[in-house]
Amino acid sequence: MKIIFSGGGTLGPVTPLLAIVDIAKTHYQAEVLWVGTIRGPERSLIEEKGIPFVTLSSGKFRRYLSFWNVIDITRIFIGFFQAVRLLWKEQPDMCVSAGGFISVPLHWAAFVLGIPTWIHQQDVRPGLANKLMAPTAHIITTALEQSTLFFSKRKTYWLGNPVRSEILAGSAIRAKELFKLALDIPVIFVTGGGTGSMRVNQMITQALTHLDGYVQVLHLTGKERPQELIAPANRQFSFYHPYQFFTYEMSHAYAIADIVISRGGFGTLTEIAALGKPAIIIPKPGHQDDNVSFLEQAGAIYLLDEELNDGNHLAKKIRELLVDKPQQAYMRQKIQTILPVAPVEKIVGIIDRLVK
Repeated sequence: MKIIFSGGGTLGPVTPLLAIVDIAKTHYQAEVLWVGTIRGPERSLIEEKGIPFVTLSSGKFRRYLSFWNVIDITRIFIGFFQAVRLLWKEQPDMCVSAGGFISVPLHWAAFVLGIPTWIHQQDVRPGLANKLMAPTAHIITTALEQSTLFFSKRKTYWLGNPVRSEILAGSAIRAKELFKLALDIPVIFVTGGGTGSMRVNQMITQALTHLDGYVQVLHLTGKERPQELIAPANRQFSFYHPYQFFTYEMSHAYAIADIVISRGGFGTLTEIAALGKPAIIIPKPGHQDDNVSFLEQAGAIYLLDEELNDGNHLAKKIRELLVDKPQQAYMRQKIQTILPVAPVEKIVGIIDRLVK
């Protein structure tokens, strides 16, 4: 069996698919190829897992007038024919995507060639890429039950969100060694997602003055984000430990964290839920607001609006949550109930159905 996975630009469309990659290899000894973006953060993560990585020409579909629309439509047109050539050469049994514009020409080409396709919807509301792929997809799965309403009932199923097995296998002891942390002082793990977040970086560096003596801060800053805020903070605060990018270290960072601070991407939210971590979420305005609003209403997370709050508010919320053990326990229970991990047997069943 051969499966082509696609996604990139950010790690949002990538991390759930890596869980499916593991299942496909374990249950089917599947051969896997990944189609990603040229400059995205996914390449190092994919290649570290020994998965062959290729790129296609792609562009962004904009819903507003822009000169770049002309250029990007040309890129997408080129990407479609590149995808046809790639699929003709590789002859995969199926193509799988969780969104991202790199996937659109590939899945359209797969439809033309009669190759089964599966798209997975993570966020509450589908993005434009999944909307464009949905009409030709053979199977659509969703992380949330309410998201099935956006797609055809005939081929859409509520799955939950896949989580990589290695994320669940982190070690606090290993994290202590990797990041030079103490085990007897609480750890705050801050992540802005695969490409990082300038606003999250601003807020946590502002908060450090108010956290000195209370916690250790492990901060995934993002390779693509300016480091002018990070370097001075790193020199000033010995309890602050910034890193630009993680691969295998991610599971250990989660394992040692007492509280996780992150954006509201659904891949990260699912990992937080699978591990039962109390979380403070600073959503990126837009679709991430939809992702986190129902979690906040259920008391599963703390929500901070990036426009209405600053580092002082963040530090205050961290210190409040650290001492409120009953609230931490409640948040763990709630988020694990609301965001279930996709069962392996359901993923296997979908693969079986597609390759019949």
